Amino acid sequence: MSLPHHTLNDGTTLPAVGLGTYALRGIPGAEGMAEALRQGYRLLDSAVNYENEGAVGKAVRMSGVPREEIRVTSKLPGRHHKKPNVTWAIEESLLRSGLDYLDLYLIHWPNPSQQLFVEAWEGMIEARERGLVRSIGVSNFLPEHLDQLIARTGVAPSVNQVELHPYFNQPEQRAADRQRGILTQAWTPIGKGTGLLAEPQVVAAAKKHNRTPAQVVLRWHTQLGVLPIPKSATPSRRAENLDIAGFQLDDADMASIDTLSRPDGRLFDGDPRTHEEF
Repeated sequence: MSLPHHTLNDGTTLPAVGLGTYALRGIPGAEGMAEALRQGYRLLDSAVNYENEGAVGKAVRMSGVPREEIRVTSKLPGRHHKKPNVTWAIEESLLRSGLDYLDLYLIHWPNPSQQLFVEAWEGMIEARERGLVRSIGVSNFLPEHLDQLIARTGVAPSVNQVELHPYFNQPEQRAADRQRGILTQAWTPIGKGTGLLAEPQVVAAAKKHNRTPAQVVLRWHTQLGVLPIPKSATPSRRAENLDIAGFQLDDADMASIDTLSRPDGRLFDGDPRTHEEF
């Protein structure tokens, strides 16, 4: 069973699983990401605020994988939301990475108290038209934020990257994204050091399918139509996270894992209505 590629609303494509790169920096980070590309990853998810765009670009060049097969994401920080700043911010991302273009660029957080995210989106549209980026999207946007972008510009994001895992499965957000033709991506998909992978529902499904708990949780994401972006600096764990194509969770498995979700399931105080990052 092969994992699908997602075709976005602008016709570009993304693989079904990506690699989170937060805290993968410097030469060790570049070497680890290059090895991940050689292992079969084709999506590297970065951000200006991760301070590792240089390592990401180095990894692309070190990997031996053709550039056109790789998808590189970065994200616009809140301090650059004013429209005149967006173009040079993206150009600086390209200069740091040493890449000629980025495949996907996201607004990292809406920062609603600033009321500049629509202005930032207008700048992103212009950057795409100039060829600096192939596809544009957002991260941590609620439905009301998405609707403001679409109403003001007529352009829907291709991607909305949000916190999503079995403790916080976000059915309303997933439905809102889907209704607007937006692909949902998941950050922190396997719970980031919580007890998620030891939960009885996850362990039972892992035993049933002779898989690891992490593979079960990532498979749960893909069967929801979500693109998970797990992070690992360990080669064996990276390989495990990518190897989720050979089994299928049944309806009972999916429903059982869904019972872990709760309204307060966020892993930190990251409600986009109030949380802001610059």
